[in-house]
Amino acid sequence: MTGSDPNSDFDQLMQRDGVAPIRRNPRADVGRAPLPPAVMTARRRAALGDPDGMGLEIIKSVDPHDPLAWKRDGVQEGVYRNLRLGRYRADARLDLTRKSLAQARDELRSFVPECLVHGIRTCVVSHGRGRRPDDAASVMRSALNQWLPLFDEVLAFHSAPSQHGGLGALYIMLRKNEAQRQDNWERHQKRG
Repeated sequence: MTGSDPNSDFDQLMQRDGVAPIRRNPRADVGRAPLPPAVMTARRRAALGDPDGMGLEIIKSVDPHDPLAWKRDGVQEGVYRNLRLGRYRADARLDLTRKSLAQARDELRSFVPECLVHGIRTCVVSHGRGRRPDDAASVMRSALNQWLPLFDEVLAFHSAPSQHGGLGALYIMLRKNEAQRQDNWERHQKRG
């Protein structure tokens, strides 16, 4: 312990008593907050070469006998229940039966924005019904379950009641377009 550095003498004493020094990270903590999950997801999608996340790989397979159901936060339960029960008139229909996943994805990418432009709030997408998880229709259901929440225009979707296609079709509720929002705002302003 006859060194010129007092810190090294102290370190030697500590090691002799069985105490190990704390290893410090040489990098400075700049206090940067972690990125929001949406930003991280977008970066992952872009890194995979699929900027909108609508890849052809099925991440989570859906059982062919389970209904599909999803809604965004903020959609009222009564509105969602009416969608689920088929009480809204569907003004557009897209038939994806016997289509490949790539064809279905491309048609869905153009169908949803087109519905929004025309002011369509509820539509039906027919995808067919498979009996086994590896049937083409079952794979299509899983893909739709994965893709539809990625559209900002989609507020909710649910498997149709049996009289309207059952597990082989989906009711989809879309956002109002700008003209519909403006009309709704003006109507509510006149009341007050």
